[in-house]
Amino acid sequence: MAQEEMTQRVKSLEQQLKNMQGLAGQKSIVVKDLCVFPDVHLPPGFKTPKFENLTGVASEWFLDQEISRWYVWDDMAQAFVKQFQYNIDIAPDRNSLSNLKKKPTESFREYAIKWRDQAARVKPPMDGHELITIFLQAQEPYYFQNMMSAVGKSFSEAIKIGEMVENGLKTGKIISQAVLKAAT
Repeated sequence: MAQEEMTQRVKSLEQQLKNMQGLAGQKSIVVKDLCVFPDVHLPPGFKTPKFENLTGVASEWFLDQEISRWYVWDDMAQAFVKQFQYNIDIAPDRNSLSNLKKKPTESFREYAIKWRDQAARVKPPMDGHELITIFLQAQEPYYFQNMMSAVGKSFSEAIKIGEMVENGLKTGKIISQAVLKAAT
């Protein structure tokens, strides 16, 4: 076998090996470039927390960051808080909850779940009695007067009572103030 033919075969074998390894002749990526914190060594058995809740705007923000300006975890955490502090600043309070009304297009259950999600953000947190009291204050008069039996009950029971009122309004078993005014 001639030297030139042998060199050609060796090059061909090298290329086939590279293709099998997935590099296909491309320059390899340095692992350090893939890691935000390359010098961190985790103890054996360490389980990485899942960050599956980082979605939407927060995820976009994170992916657009220049990671070289973060030297420690606290740098990243402070940048994140600075960016999204407004979410804390505009958190609902008890007054805004009492003004959160059901839209005509949503069911009572949808409204109650949305209301409860907002109530969970109120600081300091409300106890069960205060939660029901403010929820009742947020209701339109025909719901309010028919839901008074929810006082002293759990929020899930209040939802059930509200759904019964909603059903009563739909079937005509309960007549709303608006219907009465329109009829007179």
